[in-house]
Amino acid sequence: MTEKILNISIRIADQPRMPLRIPAGQEEIVRRAEANINELWRKWSAMDGFKDKTSAEILAMVTFRFAQLYFTAMETSMRVDKTLEGLEKSLDKVLLEFNPEGGNVAREPR
Repeated sequence: MTEKILNISIRIADQPRMPLRIPAGQEEIVRRAEANINELWRKWSAMDGFKDKTSAEILAMVTFRFAQLYFTAMETSMRVDKTLEGLEKSLDKVLLEFNPEGGNVAREPR
């Protein structure tokens, strides 16, 4: 069965609404992304240090920040995967040393 497709629209910063067609299961993620981007854009737009920036410049800075967070999370995920891979190899080695035949570790009582 194919997932239902939704027609929604989102608004990022002060840009016109954008229509999107997304799988229903992604709506929450899309709405959270929209809300978080808009929240950061509003905060930075209100900051005194950014009063000389255009809306587009602030939106570009927000875009960069989210890209930076994405790549940091991706890098962290890859490190975790490598760590888990190493732990799995170590565990396999320990289990094989404990039971060199590689068969069932559980033994029947004598």
